[in-house]
Amino acid sequence: MAANRKSQRIEPSFQGSGGRDDDDFHVDAGDRVAGGRKGRGKPAKAERPRRGSGRRRQSSGGGFFGLFRRLFYWCVVLGIWGAIGVGGLVLYYGARMPSATSWSIPDRPPNIKILAVSGDAIANRGLTGGEALSLENMSPYIPQAVIAIEDRRFYSHFGIDPLGLARAMITNITTGRMVQGGSTLTQQLAKNMFLSPERTLERKVQEVLLAFWLEHKYSKDQILAMYLNRVFFGSNSYGVEAASRRYFNKSARDVNLGEAALLAGLLKAPSRLSPARDPEAAEARAQVVLGAMREEGFVTDTEITTAMSQTPARAKSYWSGAQHYAADMVMAQLPGMIGDIKEDLVIDTTIDLDLEKKADEAITALLDKDGEKSNASQAALVSIDGTGAIRALVGGRDYAESQFDRASKAKRQPGSAFKPFVYAAALEAGRSPLSVRNDAPVRIGKWTPENYDQKYRGEVTLSSALAQSLNTIAAQLVMEVGPDEVIKLARRLGIESELQSNASIALGTSEVTLVELTSAYAPFMNGGYKATPHIIRRISTADGRVLYENTYDNPPRVLEPNIVSMMNGMMMRVITEGTGKNARIPGWSAAGKSGTTQSFRDALFVGYTSNLTTGVWFGNDDGKSMKKVTGGGLPAKAWSQFMTAAHEGLSPSPLFGTAGGGEPVVDGTEPAPEGDQLFDIISRTLGNEPARDGQAVANEQTGAVPLDDGFTPPADVGQQGQTGTRRTTLLDVLLGG
Repeated sequence: MAANRKSQRIEPSFQGSGGRDDDDFHVDAGDRVAGGRKGRGKPAKAERPRRGSGRRRQSSGGGFFGLFRRLFYWCVVLGIWGAIGVGGLVLYYGARMPSATSWSIPDRPPNIKILAVSGDAIANRGLTGGEALSLENMSPYIPQAVIAIEDRRFYSHFGIDPLGLARAMITNITTGRMVQGGSTLTQQLAKNMFLSPERTLERKVQEVLLAFWLEHKYSKDQILAMYLNRVFFGSNSYGVEAASRRYFNKSARDVNLGEAALLAGLLKAPSRLSPARDPEAAEARAQVVLGAMREEGFVTDTEITTAMSQTPARAKSYWSGAQHYAADMVMAQLPGMIGDIKEDLVIDTTIDLDLEKKADEAITALLDKDGEKSNASQAALVSIDGTGAIRALVGGRDYAESQFDRASKAKRQPGSAFKPFVYAAALEAGRSPLSVRNDAPVRIGKWTPENYDQKYRGEVTLSSALAQSLNTIAAQLVMEVGPDEVIKLARRLGIESELQSNASIALGTSEVTLVELTSAYAPFMNGGYKATPHIIRRISTADGRVLYENTYDNPPRVLEPNIVSMMNGMMMRVITEGTGKNARIPGWSAAGKSGTTQSFRDALFVGYTSNLTTGVWFGNDDGKSMKKVTGGGLPAKAWSQFMTAAHEGLSPSPLFGTAGGGEPVVDGTEPAPEGDQLFDIISRTLGNEPARDGQAVANEQTGAVPLDDGFTPPADVGQQGQTGTRRTTLLDVLLGG
């Protein structure tokens, strides 16, 4: 009965669930538990496969491939967000820039090309220091070298070079320092033209945008040309033309392979690799550039060997050559002629490069030979023609060491080189070369002039007094004609500096420049016409439009022909027998005057032939005394060397108003002898007393009395002759003695 009760409790359960009768299911008590599990186990059977399936998914999601999939997934995600971020930055910084429609290439700073009379270039001036050249006009090695070392895929990229940037990043990471840059030439051009050099994210983004714009608007050749004409090459040189002339003294049109490699090598570090600073480093970098050019197929091994065998460039720390003094003078005068410089200009000058070279050689040779032992460290020279055109200008010993122009900017006492203006004023007042004065101690107020050798020669003609540079006679003449008259004459002839109206003006105590002093001598050469010194003939734009042309072709007359004739005869004696003997030029008639200031601080010689008037100065910038260097010494020697070289191949011709030997040509325009002069001359010839138009007259007019109180003003070298009174013979009269 118990068994039956148990069967009855289970039966409804199974009937309800399976519809089976009691005969189909026979189990004991333990079997019921198991059977019960089996009866309800269909859900349990489904649960076990789910657990097994989960383990299979876990196993298949691990390992290398799972890691790779996850890495790829996150790279994609980060890439998308990175692109969004970069795009946002580009939009942000791009919005801060002006509208692209307003972008334009900034004008290149104007270049001033300065030419000699031959048309050869003297120099280029301006912020760039050189004119712009097209790719066709520059050496083909230059663009090849720059592309090889700076941007090998220049002609294939679109403004930025992803491969180059990646290569630079890898190189910098592996080396642990910044050794390569990823910027293309286009990016560099954009940075140089539009942006500041600061390293910021904003500037880099703007640089890329501008590079895209440049590539869209201009051709590759145009971009490369703009880059080469604007990039900095060190030593204040912008563009290949400026750098080529700076380092090689030649145009970029003419540079060879080795020079082009050196220029391209400078772009990495223009100041550090400059051949002016470190020639060895510049040459080593050039070798790297040559190797890059060979890798790119621009040059062959044979060309590389030839280039490597060439002597490395040796550049000075600054532009060298005396012609740069002339270029500086041009630049100083230019604004006053045309105002602000807004475009490229071409300046035609009066400089003769051949004469410029000879002048530089004459100055340098004497300073190298005698400068140290004479304690003379500097010199200057200026040479002009009869119109006032400056043909040669040397402002100092070495332009690379000192750019100060001692010819046109330094004002110094001319010493006795000022005396010709005193004598010319005396001739205009009625005196003549044969007028006689007494060389003896005199006092003018509190001043007592003395001759250089402190000796006196008694009665002398004015011609002899000028040849021997006698200070006492010059002082007497100043007081006879008046200091103001001397100043007026000097002004007419071209002296513009302030002149002191006193007796000591006779000895050149007022300061002047060498240029104005030399130009004031030119009227003696050209027959009495003013020779305004000028160096600029014409100013034109690059397209040939003339902005200025000088008007010195119709100068005013400042001296009468007879005065010029007498002065030429007198100053010829300075060279033939006086203080300027070292200035003789074989076969040529020449005239001039020496000058030496007190304590030998300055020494000058200014003289002329029928072709050129030249002035030379020797001294020291600090005013220290030289060792007895006089105007008739080093300056006269330098003058002779230069003028001899300048007149090679020319036919000798006499000075104006002379017969070639120094005698003035007397014509109807010569003034009559001053009162009773002929009688006085005959009286001296016969041994009678001197005429009263000599020292006695001077004493009466000025109150001067013979006196020696030891005061010695700036003095010139006097020819050391015999002391005492020298008789004037009839032969002296006929020869102008």
